[in-house]
Amino acid sequence: MTPNSRHFLAIVVLFMSAKLASAASTELGIFSHQSDIGNVAKAGTVNFDPAKGEYLIAGGGENMWFTNDAFHFVWKQMSGDFMLTADVKFIGTGGNPHRKACLLVRQSLEPGSVYADVAFHGSGLTALQYRDTPAGTTHEIQSNISTPVRMRIEKRGDYISMWLAAAGEDLKPAGGYLRIPFKGEFYVGLGVCAHDNKAMEKAVFSNVELTPVSTPANAQPVLESTLETVAVASSDRSVVYRARVHFEAPNWSRDGKFFLFNGNGRIYKLPVTGGTPELLDTGGQIHCNNDHGLSPDGTQLAISDQTKDGKSRIYILPVSGGTPRLVTPPAPSYWHGWSPDGKTLAYCAERNGQFDIYTMPVAGGEETRLTTAPGSHDGPDYSPEGEYIYFNSDRTGRMQIWRMKLDGSEQEQITSDDYCNWFAHPSPNGRWMVFLSYAKDVKGHPANKDVMIRLMSLPDKKIQVLTKLFGGQGTINVPSWSPDSRKVAFVSYQLVYP
Repeated sequence: MTPNSRHFLAIVVLFMSAKLASAASTELGIFSHQSDIGNVAKAGTVNFDPAKGEYLIAGGGENMWFTNDAFHFVWKQMSGDFMLTADVKFIGTGGNPHRKACLLVRQSLEPGSVYADVAFHGSGLTALQYRDTPAGTTHEIQSNISTPVRMRIEKRGDYISMWLAAAGEDLKPAGGYLRIPFKGEFYVGLGVCAHDNKAMEKAVFSNVELTPVSTPANAQPVLESTLETVAVASSDRSVVYRARVHFEAPNWSRDGKFFLFNGNGRIYKLPVTGGTPELLDTGGQIHCNNDHGLSPDGTQLAISDQTKDGKSRIYILPVSGGTPRLVTPPAPSYWHGWSPDGKTLAYCAERNGQFDIYTMPVAGGEETRLTTAPGSHDGPDYSPEGEYIYFNSDRTGRMQIWRMKLDGSEQEQITSDDYCNWFAHPSPNGRWMVFLSYAKDVKGHPANKDVMIRLMSLPDKKIQVLTKLFGGQGTINVPSWSPDSRKVAFVSYQLVYP
């Protein structure tokens, strides 16, 4: 081959490469590549219609769950913060109800990668799904918005959030806000999984927007609160209610039909199926804090209120609302537990600059101090059989979970680890205990922190992470178990930048 021939061939190769690159760009619109992720029996495809701005993606694969993934992915590499938004709908009916059409961000293209997605299922369920450690188990936060018409996944700093729009509505945060750090460059795009390796499912993504975002240094975020439940067996989370206001501390009613929580100094009632909260009549007590809960028979409510002089005192009223009766004249006193026999309240109180655990008869009378060791003691809650009071104490350094007999004797430390542990709540069946864990350098129990709700098996004292969230103060200050001991209610928070 002559030098001129070689030069001509090089030009042809460059021309063809540029043409193919241009074609690939046109074929994939704002994305650059497509790949089958994991073990997929049928290769996926994508057809991009530039006139309509639509992506028709066909994907196979057995699942996107547990520790591995199998789906078709249309993607581009990027770094920094972004919003990926699209209208999503499936083509055809009758497929697996768990088939998924997703907006994704992945650390790598390997199965088992750290990832987060907003996944629209064939059943209409939409969830923020995520894996926060390589080859770890996938978890999810199920939205209470079914069959949305538009979806968004947003990354700001280390936090991922889910935004959804129901028919006729604007996009809004839909619950689900958590820390999943992505390092360096990562992969962002659209995915389809058939949830059946023998099948092929198709979904259309339209009005797709991939927008880099920046957060100004002086930006003032708005707080969103979300009431959620988490299942002990699966650690799956479900959104019940969210609002762009601050509310805290859900109690689950004894019959399992409603929640109580506080916000703006008042107590609200909400059906477990969601809906609109109903203001509970608490008479003249209109500065209630997040320390409240129900009697064992479910007929009475204890509240901690500071209307009188800014110092919290404990009152009791009918669970349906009414005039509160003062129980603890000494202040400040913060309710936390009701004895299983219904006769005694346990609470945290500050006396002479010292926070300790006290009890008092429901009928009123003299208070009994149960803790006398140096340090702070808080969050007392009774075990269901009435043998122990669980509480948290920092007498040995970091805040840890302790327990004692009802008279304050036999005080023993239950947790001893590298976290600061608060607000232990035994389950109604006596098998479990949940508590809130902060990082070891966090002082007190502040709001708006990365925290964990951890679960201890009481028979063997083994601990596991039930869920991670952005929360803290107001998340699980008070007993929030479902009556059947299968779920825990809590409040998570989100910082939204308008």
